[in-house]
Formats: sequence, structure tokens, C-alpha cells
Amino acid sequence: MQKLPIGIQTFQKIREGNYLYIDKTNLALEVIENYQYSFLSRPRRFGKSLFLDTLHNIFEGKKELFEGLDIYEKWDWEDKYPVIKIDWAGDFKTLESTQKVAIKILEENQERLGIECKVTDAPSDCFRDLIRKSYQKYKKPVVILIDEYDKPILDNLDNTERALENRDFLRSFYVMMKANDRYIKFAFLTGVTKFSKASIFSGLNNLEDISLRPSFGNICGYTQKNIENEFQKYLEGVDLAKLKEWYNGYYFLGDKVYNPFDILQFIKNDFLFKNYWWETGNPSFLITLLKKRSYNIANLENIRVGEEILNSFEIEKLKLEVLLFQSGYLTIKEQYELPFGGIEYLLKVPNKEVQMSLNNLFLDYLVGELDTRKKLSLYNALIEVNLEDFRLSLETIFASIAYNNYVGNDIQIYEGYYASVIYTYLSTLGLEVIAEDVTNMGRVDLTIIMDKVIYILEFKMKRAKQSAVTQIKTKKYSQKYMQEGKDIYLVGIEFDEEKKNISLFEWEKEKVI
Repeated sequence: MQKLPIGIQTFQKIREGNYLYIDKTNLALEVIENYQYSFLSRPRRFGKSLFLDTLHNIFEGKKELFEGLDIYEKWDWEDKYPVIKIDWAGDFKTLESTQKVAIKILEENQERLGIECKVTDAPSDCFRDLIRKSYQKYKKPVVILIDEYDKPILDNLDNTERALENRDFLRSFYVMMKANDRYIKFAFLTGVTKFSKASIFSGLNNLEDISLRPSFGNICGYTQKNIENEFQKYLEGVDLAKLKEWYNGYYFLGDKVYNPFDILQFIKNDFLFKNYWWETGNPSFLITLLKKRSYNIANLENIRVGEEILNSFEIEKLKLEVLLFQSGYLTIKEQYELPFGGIEYLLKVPNKEVQMSLNNLFLDYLVGELDTRKKLSLYNALIEVNLEDFRLSLETIFASIAYNNYVGNDIQIYEGYYASVIYTYLSTLGLEVIAEDVTNMGRVDLTIIMDKVIYILEFKMKRAKQSAVTQIKTKKYSQKYMQEGKDIYLVGIEFDEEKKNISLFEWEKEKVI
């Protein structure tokens, strides 16, 4: 069997070293032939860098590396172009350090292309020189490949002032592409976030975003066919249904795909199911946003957003759902065409890896250090249909939340805060929990589906006009589960912002006809 390209993002090394390569060259050719300036957004460690490097080798005419691949007989390998490659990696904690990284990148390109810039201490001017002098030397328009174009900004989301400084610097840097369009054949940019053009690309109006175009839905990631064909020998004995549950589910309007990093690490680690992709990143920005604003985390399971939302990213107005989608913690579940024009998307958590990791992260923020005994008590109470123990377990959880969690904010006055704690706690138990469960009469706050019983939960703040159980009965929330053949319990929970705990817990067993 071919070796697996674990940690390798260099196309030439993969091909010369006889590593397994999932052929994406047909999509590379389609991008090249149809777009001059294009942009692809995908989560981290999703194969963007390898795709970019594949483009690099195509334009440099390295025919021998593509033998047997889709593009081999379709490309004129004698038609070669100078390539400027910008890969943002380094320290971006100050504007000066960002500028130093840019200068180093440009120096590496000058050395590779045999060109010397007139101005070496002004990155934007050097970039302009590099484009023009490459054109003059090689008598060919240049190709510009930019990997992780937004990294200097994303690394500073916890410091708005610094992020804005880096954004302004990048704007002045990237504008050189517009000013030198006549010297450019092709430009391809990758990143995580999708800033509005006015925000960062300064009028680069012909930049085409291919991130959610169905024809490019599989441009990064492994499909189910790849798993069952190219990876078949590597996955002998593996429960493929479980593999799919853990790592599949990312949907960019093509096929549902796996994160390549997960699959390669899963095989390397002798088929151990764990959170490989999650552990490589630090989603501290999620906690930063949660601390600033009051989100009902349970609502993340069924978020509806318009296409204009997913195509925007503004440092001054960060939206949790946008960040979660663009960084891979949420993905598209369904797409709807609106009757009056436009598109709406329903988002969801892609798979078990992300679901478990998100819930543990949120629970750690909301509650503090996880307590196995508390989790076991809660789990047993639901299994044994002991509603009194269920109430006591929830009260114990809220009573154990450190006081400083409430300092500097007013989250305790929001129903969504309490719902988030309960939802995340239940989700970490491996239970089937449905947030905002849709019925023909409305939405249930939380539904817990177990082997022999279903719990329907409604949450209220103290002194609500209508009791929670009354609302469940009035809205007939339980009707959709009447044919399940299971006992159904209606549970109403009210919260007291002063006690920061449950003030009323009532329940009834539904009469199943």
C-alpha cells in the first residue's frame, strides 16, 4: 500500500514519495479555466494548503508529477508562469511583527524567482515590484497564490485593536493586485473567514468566492466514495458507520465530506476514536464571545441564516454563528430557496467529534471543571425516570457554579443561559437531545429521547405569565411523539435570577393514547 501523507502538505513530496493522493486536479483545472481571481473558504486543516500547492506545481509545468492524474492530458505543460506564493505563518501580535513576516515572505519569493525589489522595508511596495519585475523577467503574467490570507487577523480576535491594525495592513497589501491587474494571469486565495470586499480587498470586484458553489463542494476533504475505495485497505475491520458518525458531515453543497486530518490521524492511531481535529486548534474566540454576550448554546443546533450572513465577517461586529460556520464548528444542514428570492441555510454541528468537543468546551466555561459524579447522578435519574433526583441533580449543578462566572455580566437574567447549561450537560452524557424541537404548534425548548421514555422540557424565568407545563400542554408539544410507544413526561422548569438556580420544578406524565 502507498504511504499515508500524514502532516504533508507539499504536492511534490506526496507524488515523488509515492504517498496516497486523492485526485483533485479536475477541480484545479476548472478553477484555472473559469476564474482569474478566486477565493476559497474552508476550516483549518482541511486540505487548502495542499490544493494551493497543487496549483503551484501546475503553473510551473511540473508534468512528471501529474502522470496518471485527471489533468495530465488536459494541460499544456510547456505553458509555464512565474508564481508568487504567500503563506502567512509567523507572529502577528504586533503590526511590526506582521510587517516583518510579510517582508520575509517576499524575500523568499525574490530568491526563488531571481528578482530583487527596489524597496525592501515596505511590504506593499515590494509586493508591487515583485509582480511587475516577474512579468518583465519571464515575459509572462504572474500567478499569485495566497494561503490563509486572514491569519494575521484571526490570531488576534481577542484583541480588536490589534486585529484592526492587521486588517488595515492587509488591505494596503492586497490592493496591489488590483493596481497591477494587467500583469496578473491568475490569483487564488484561501482562508477561513469571508470578509466583505469593502472591508479588506479594496475594490477587487472581480474576486469570485467559490466556497459554496456546488461544483466545488468537494474541492477539499474526503468523500464517502474515497473512504470506501482509496482508503478501503487502510480501514479493514473499521466500523464505517461509526467512522461516518464521528468524522463525516461537513457539507459545502457538494457531497458530505470528512476532514482529511481526522481520517489520517485515525488510521495512524490504530483506529482510536478521539477528537483529532479539535485538539489541533484553540477556539478561545468562542469563549471570548460567550463572555461578552448572552447566547443560548442549545440554539446552535438549528440556526437559520441568510446567505448575506455567511458571506460577511466584520471584526467590530463578530457574530457567533458566522464564526462557528466559517471555522468549521457548524456546517450546512439544508439550503432553501426563498419565494421572494435569495437563499436561506439551516446550520448544524457536523459530527460527533465536534459535538462532544463543543459541549465540553461550553460546559467548562458555563459550569467549571467537570464532575463525573454529578454527570452520573443526572444520567441515572433520567434512566430510572426519577424526576425528583433529576431536579436535585440540576439544582446541585447550578449551585456549584462559581460566583465569578457572573461577575462582569448579567447572564443570570437570561433564560438562554440556564437552558445552555442543561443542554450542554445532557449532551456530554451521550444522550439524544433536541434543542428547539419543532412541532406544528411551535418549538419545544428541549426534548430528551431515550430508549423507553421521552422528556419534553420547557424553560421560563420566574414570574412568567404562563407556567412551563401549561405551555407544553396548551401547545400540544407531545403529539409528535405519541406513536413512539414510549412514556412521555412533561417537565417545566422556572429559574430565579437572584438565586441563580431553579425556583420551580413541575412535571406530569402524559397520557399516551
